[in-house]
Amino acid sequence: MDSVDTKRLNETNSSDGAWSGCFVLFLGCNSPAHNLLSVYKDEQGKFSVFKVIKLTLTDSAGGLEGYEILKLHDSDPFLGVELKFMAMPPCLRFLESYACGSLAQFLSHHASRILAIPDEVVMITQLKAGMHTLDQSLSDLEMCLKHIHQSQPERLRDDEVTRLEQQLQNSYGTLSQPPQELPRNCFLFQKRVFDDRPLTSADQQRFAAHVGRDWKRVGRVLQKNCRALKGPAIDNLAYEYEREGLYEQAYQLLGRFIQSEGRSAKLGCLISALEETKLTSMAEIMLGIQPRD
Repeated sequence: MDSVDTKRLNETNSSDGAWSGCFVLFLGCNSPAHNLLSVYKDEQGKFSVFKVIKLTLTDSAGGLEGYEILKLHDSDPFLGVELKFMAMPPCLRFLESYACGSLAQFLSHHASRILAIPDEVVMITQLKAGMHTLDQSLSDLEMCLKHIHQSQPERLRDDEVTRLEQQLQNSYGTLSQPPQELPRNCFLFQKRVFDDRPLTSADQQRFAAHVGRDWKRVGRVLQKNCRALKGPAIDNLAYEYEREGLYEQAYQLLGRFIQSEGRSAKLGCLISALEETKLTSMAEIMLGIQPRD
């Protein structure tokens, strides 16, 4: 997927920097016996389905802020969830999570735990903004954001959603701090949930381009659980690639880690090492988090 220049998009879409947009997330599954719409129509199951949706959105958008549910409606065989986003960053995080399949994993995890839907049931999702089916444009997230921005909400929040939100708030004590039930294969950073995927060559390049002289400090943390970095390995890398400079030294460090640990060399492990070495801004770069003003 192409990177998205959110600053340029904000300037293009609005003269005052404000951004909002609306789309509908359709939820279903391949098992008629576990149809989310049917469960939602049952008054006893309504709150449980709403809770699954809220937890899935929290995981996908990186928190509770910047968006709201306007309405849940019957789009047989799907349950339609109309969403309004009031800021671009959480909307982009949602789209990235949706595009890489994390949202479906979050949905499956919470539905399995709360609704007792078997793990083998496949969750089916679809996104529409106005007349545009976004699933066909996920390789171009900038275009998706434009379609969402052009689709402005036509209604205020439905009374039933308000009631369910209040019920959820009473259940948790405070809606702004729901219990952190971490999905499988995920990790937390700054109270946000991220997909814990294997490190890639793109991660390797980004790390090398930004970590600078701190690559050794990160390596000292990684070596605790990596045999290939034990002993004098890090100092040997510094000596061997001294002529090539800091970029190549850092690149070879992470490459050695990935080669040694295979699929166990995951993003969460690197972020944890960056946190331990107090390189929070570097962790934000690796995760593609926009710096706060």
